[in-house]
Amino acid sequence: MDSSSTPGSEPAVLWRPDPDTVRDTALVRFTRWANMCRDTQITDELDYGALHAWSVRDPEGFWSAVAGFCEVVFHDAPQRALGGTEMPGAQWFPGATLNYAEHALTDAPGRHDFDTAVEFSREDGVERTVSYGELRDLVGRARAGLIAAGVGRGDRVVALAPNCVETLVMFLAAASLGAIWSSCSPDFGARAVLDRFAQIEPAVLLAVDGYCYGGKRFDIRDRLDALREQLPTVRTTVLVPYLDPAAELAGATSWADFTAAAGALEFDPVPFDHPLWVLYSSGTTGLPKGIVQGHGGIVVEHLKALRLQNDLGPGDRFFWFTTTGWMMWNFLVGGLLVGATIVLYDGNPGHPDMTVLWALAEKHKVRLFGVSAPFVHACMDAGISPRRDFDLSAMRALGSTGSPLSVNGFRWIAEHVGEHVQISSISGGTDVCTAFLGAAPTVPVWLGELSCAALGADVRSFDENGADLHGEVGELVLTQPMPSMPVMFWNDPDGERLRAAYFEDYPGYWRHGDWVIATERGSYVIQGRSDSTLNRGGVRMGTADFYAVVEGFAEVADSLVIDTTELGDESEGELLCFVVLAADAALQAVEPALRTALRRELSPRHVPDRFIEITAVPKTLSGKKCEVPVKKILSGVDPEKAVSREALQDPDALAPFLALASER
Repeated sequence: MDSSSTPGSEPAVLWRPDPDTVRDTALVRFTRWANMCRDTQITDELDYGALHAWSVRDPEGFWSAVAGFCEVVFHDAPQRALGGTEMPGAQWFPGATLNYAEHALTDAPGRHDFDTAVEFSREDGVERTVSYGELRDLVGRARAGLIAAGVGRGDRVVALAPNCVETLVMFLAAASLGAIWSSCSPDFGARAVLDRFAQIEPAVLLAVDGYCYGGKRFDIRDRLDALREQLPTVRTTVLVPYLDPAAELAGATSWADFTAAAGALEFDPVPFDHPLWVLYSSGTTGLPKGIVQGHGGIVVEHLKALRLQNDLGPGDRFFWFTTTGWMMWNFLVGGLLVGATIVLYDGNPGHPDMTVLWALAEKHKVRLFGVSAPFVHACMDAGISPRRDFDLSAMRALGSTGSPLSVNGFRWIAEHVGEHVQISSISGGTDVCTAFLGAAPTVPVWLGELSCAALGADVRSFDENGADLHGEVGELVLTQPMPSMPVMFWNDPDGERLRAAYFEDYPGYWRHGDWVIATERGSYVIQGRSDSTLNRGGVRMGTADFYAVVEGFAEVADSLVIDTTELGDESEGELLCFVVLAADAALQAVEPALRTALRRELSPRHVPDRFIEITAVPKTLSGKKCEVPVKKILSGVDPEKAVSREALQDPDALAPFLALASER
């Protein structure tokens, strides 16, 4: 195992705060402000550990300070910051009213009329720059269109549309009215879209005529017709002619007509926990859960995450590669809250090659550049060196999420992107639309580790009895509430499904479903999903370590490891490693080396009983490996109950596992 996760050892430091600039970061200014206004008595303004300890010891004081320092605009003042700390059921800023869109669009530093709000780029070369003044005008027009369509507070507005300007405008217009937003990427399958949108009974559907990806163009209007037939609550469909300026759809209103009338840009005050949007669980089993987050919780959490943790401010350029079907889109548009310019990209990040996004970062002088761990690994495998080919001097941090970033991924960023770039490997989720674990301007980056817990996130590693662990694998648990935790699940009136999702195993505490190692340094190592953990001979290990070894071989393009041991079994099941081989590679040739490496790097217990070649790893629409559904299939669970095929990128990738299950 790499020293980065070996208990008792301290891995190499890849990045340290710059002593010449760190004291001018928003995080340090916030610490000074809290000392003056909240008497926090943090004697060293660079002591992140002390600041974090206060944030979880006094959550009411901390979140009140965030709202004050970040100048949250309340129409009705809150009675207090936290009315109760119980989970679930914490009451944040009771009595307060506000509006998300007001925080994103009101004139302020970085948001003056001529400041740039959006830089949009599509893979086929289409580009667009939108100023804050133009964005305000567009949102006012879309708001007028929604009002004319009869949309009011609590109505649902949905989009089957890509990461483009029109999607952003419609979201902000809906939020300004107190309507509830939800979106899917246009490459989602018809069933996957219906499973999500039908639950929330939308009144308005925003859609595009098609999208482009990987050099190809896809017309989706036939799918739209079928979708509308199954969404009887939709009163208005608005069509954006995204690929063809002359595109039409019977019964739909064109975007131009919908936004033809200028409208006053107003913001309806709503209660702090009024629903802002509905996000969805991956939906690998049954219908995706509709996760509802509130205006206020998202405003204060994203202000904290972007302003304090990531040091983004007026005029900074913020990019994260995402689609509208992933929570990182919602996080990205939060850049408007701090007066940043958000950089939107629509298309294949690897077309025509893996340099496309790096060229985008150079062109727009991106300060915070966010991608997924698989993207970093793909760049590494492609042998590119962005620092050699592009001017990345404006880049201050590289964010990575979606799955654990390997130790080699950390090394590659330091060597081929730049030592000046802070590696911000983060972990959180759709459930809270933010990160529990990540980075901070005052904390070093250790090889292979997430630097710290986020402010206000009381992250613990628990054993099965609820005792704290350090230096060994445990359950990731939060012992204090956070404002962006779901206000509810959709169609869950008594909260039963929400309680079952997070609070059953450790009553009163949030169990997130990840294995994590908490180090003595205050850093963390994510070990993968806790319900897919490898437990061999009593040694628990996350799948991330396994993949780091196996996928470090050039002959292995992708892999999936499954421990078939059932919970509570006295005897171990098989450990199976499914591999997707690179072109011209042969399993027989590479298997001995894989076994040797796993024995050396992990343990003899973690050498698979069998290696099995497959053509593709089953993954969710958001790109996560389907470890748990495959384990269920192999244990004999009905495939229809184990996984929703519409939630998969490639349903046919299940075929070898179904065949193996029938043999077993």
